[in-house]
Amino acid sequence: MAATRWEPFRDLATLQDRVNRIFDDVITRPRRGAEQEDLTAGQWSPPVDIFETAESIVIRVEVPGIEQQALDVEIKDHNLIVQGDRTFEEVTGRNYHRVERAYGTFRRVFSLPMLVRQDQIQAVLKNGVLEITLLKEEKAKPTRVPVEVR
Repeated sequence: MAATRWEPFRDLATLQDRVNRIFDDVITRPRRGAEQEDLTAGQWSPPVDIFETAESIVIRVEVPGIEQQALDVEIKDHNLIVQGDRTFEEVTGRNYHRVERAYGTFRRVFSLPMLVRQDQIQAVLKNGVLEITLLKEEKAKPTRVPVEVR
C-alpha cells in the first residue's frame, strides 16, 4: 500500500470552495415577496451580462455546449424568459473520474425595466454565447431637453 502525503492546504481550499458555494446559493436565492429574477428554477444558471445602449438592451448568456434547438427565448408580462437544456452525453467504455460541468435544464427570468419592441427582438447564438437584443420603444428612449440660460 503506497503512502500518500497529506496536503492540508488542498483540503482547506476544498473546504473554502464548498463554503463559498453554500453562501452563493443563499445570496442568489430570491427572497419571498421580493421582485427579483428567478435564479433557482432550474438545476443550474448560466452566467449573464446585461447592458444598455440608447436604442436597446442587450443580454448575453453563456451557454456552451447547448444546441440552438435546446434554447427557448420568450417575452411574457414584461419579463424575458431564457431557458434551455444541456444534456450529459455519457461515452460508453469510459470511467469518469470527475464531472464538474453543469447539466440539465435551466431557466432565467429577467424583469424588463421598460417597454421593448416585441416584434424586433433578435437572438443570436455564436461561440457558445446567446446574445439577445431588445430594441426600446420610442417612448422608453431617453430624450434630452436643452437648458436655456436667461
